[in-house]
Amino acid sequence: MSTHPTDTTAELPELPHASARTSVPEQQGCEPQGSEQQGSGQQGSGQQDAENKGVEKTDAGKKGAAKKGGGRDRYFDLLRAIALFRVVFYHLMGWAWLPVVFPSMGVMFALAGNLMARSLARRPALGVVRGRLRRLLPPLWLLGAVGVTGMLVAGWGPDEEGHPGWWWLHLAYWILPLSDPPYGEGLPGVHGLISSGWAGDLGVPLWYIRAYLWFVLLSPFLLRALRRLPWPTILAPLALSATLEFGALSVPGWRLEAQLSDFGAFGACWLLGMAHQEGVLRRLPRYVVPSLAPAVAGIGLWYALTHDLREGHDLDDMPFAQSLWSFAAVLLLLHLSPSWSEWPAGLRRWDRLITLLNSRAVTIYLWHNVCIGVVEALWDRLWGISWLETDAPWVLESPWPQLPAIWLLTAACVICFGWVEDLAARRRPRLWPDGRAGTGTHRS
Repeated sequence: MSTHPTDTTAELPELPHASARTSVPEQQGCEPQGSEQQGSGQQGSGQQDAENKGVEKTDAGKKGAAKKGGGRDRYFDLLRAIALFRVVFYHLMGWAWLPVVFPSMGVMFALAGNLMARSLARRPALGVVRGRLRRLLPPLWLLGAVGVTGMLVAGWGPDEEGHPGWWWLHLAYWILPLSDPPYGEGLPGVHGLISSGWAGDLGVPLWYIRAYLWFVLLSPFLLRALRRLPWPTILAPLALSATLEFGALSVPGWRLEAQLSDFGAFGACWLLGMAHQEGVLRRLPRYVVPSLAPAVAGIGLWYALTHDLREGHDLDDMPFAQSLWSFAAVLLLLHLSPSWSEWPAGLRRWDRLITLLNSRAVTIYLWHNVCIGVVEALWDRLWGISWLETDAPWVLESPWPQLPAIWLLTAACVICFGWVEDLAARRRPRLWPDGRAGTGTHRS
């Protein structure tokens, strides 16, 4: 099982509010005046009729705009669901080409950046940041309550980092992950049930929580810079990634280096999402993106191939190649963005599944790696069944039969732990929020 530090999902995904991606501002000064004028008797009937017709048109325009902008962008929901499924699939298979086929992390950061820009355009920055943290942190706290307790029981303690004071200080990252939360390495598992690498399975994916938190905190400043200098701001993370890759910038300490490396790898994707919401991409001539994006992607892929792209050493270990490839892929996906308010006919059958994945994206992201470890440990026990070992060894050697079991166990985690996402979003807790009538919607 692969546990690379830079491709463990998505998103962290944020569910959009009930408004559409591009809102229609209400017109100023369009309140009905006909009744007041009729009461005063100062206007003629002809003017009253004209004004009443104008009011009706304005009201009809408002209703049309509300209808057009009142739902979720299902295209974004589809991208988020694909990204999440690909992450689980990747952590089971470990195939190096999967992040190339679909760069989940870049896509998820872009979608989150788009939602952040939309919220900042409507509400004060402090309230937006506070709301994002409120939705992000409780699922992490629940994971920490289970995981850290298990690590302490297994023998993890202050001596693990060589100095007890630092260990206690670093535990605070499980509360506010300004840096990667610590976890115990090499802790014993439960024989036949949980493998010895379970703490790493739980802790390694948390780089995404840390990166997402910093993007949220920086978003008010990033949006201001984006509005003043759009393309220099968007391209700045790529330049940062290049300077880190080629040694032009040296950073003391692995924690700061990890922060800057992730910002360089995915900052442009976050900014592209914000730029899409701000209309920056729509101002480009239509031929620019289809012409530019393949060239950037080609450079990123060439760099990855010349630096030994293989299983166990993929884009996750090549931040510069990751930054170029993800930037190009996100740019194309946002350029194509059809902005579906309803599903196309061919996708309607997947509505409940996609709705569930979007509604429980944080829970699935946080717990799926542990589920993979548990299933792999249970699968190893099947070697004790003699007829499987002799007559069907492919069942034991192939990861494919494990995939349904992993999703079943992940579904159990959704039921057991997913309700905290609803509490964090101030919604009524639900066990299985797939959008069916009677279970509540997935809208916030």
